Amino acid sequence: MFKLIKNISLPVLFCISVLISANETNVEVNMESILEVGRENQTLSANSQDKIDQTERQTDKIVNEYKVVNKQVEGLKLYNAQKRIQIQAQLDLMDKLDEQLVQVVVMQRQIPPLAEKMLDTLETFINLDTPFRSEERKARVDLVRSSLAKPKVTASEQVRQVLEAYNIEAEYGRKVDTYEDKLADGTVVNILVIGRIGMFYQTKDERTSGRWDNENGTWEELPGSYRKPIRDGIRMAKKLAPTDMLMMPVVKGEA
Repeated sequence: MFKLIKNISLPVLFCISVLISANETNVEVNMESILEVGRENQTLSANSQDKIDQTERQTDKIVNEYKVVNKQVEGLKLYNAQKRIQIQAQLDLMDKLDEQLVQVVVMQRQIPPLAEKMLDTLETFINLDTPFRSEERKARVDLVRSSLAKPKVTASEQVRQVLEAYNIEAEYGRKVDTYEDKLADGTVVNILVIGRIGMFYQTKDERTSGRWDNENGTWEELPGSYRKPIRDGIRMAKKLAPTDMLMMPVVKGEA
């Protein structure tokens, strides 16, 4: 065997060596190409996965935005439905107000003559009533009547003034009142008014007392036994004494 190898010339060995080296080089080149292709495929695969992930993220974002917008749309639908109900209610209210406005205009035309009639009735009542604070009460009626004649006074104000005059007259019947006045002969006296039960007077020296007779329209002098009750009533009206029972002469039918 060794003899055979010895007999092989050096050039032949060199050629064999070159072929083996060439084959190894080709194998290395092929492996490198394969590895390069593998690396490229991995890179492409990684890039593709990134694109897929990015696409999924964008898709999720769009879906979430859609859900949010959808909720907003549903909320707007409910809001619009509520607003439609409110608008309809306001339209119905406007129709009712229009009807009421027509009625108000009619009533405004009827109020002035009604207020004037009520004032005439009140004036007649004052003239027939017990004549306490006569000038003050008649002056109040005249003041209200002059107000009714003013064009700038509204119908509601006219009614208010007339009703206020009625309320003041009604209040007289629920209280004990006293004030100074003069009799027909000029004597200064204290007047005591107990509601609309009776009106009495007493001179400043408390020696003479009397009561108003509505039937005859004159003062009637009272006996001395009524001097103290009338004096006590005057003190009560002035808040100088506590309210208490009084024994006063009352004509049948006045109470």
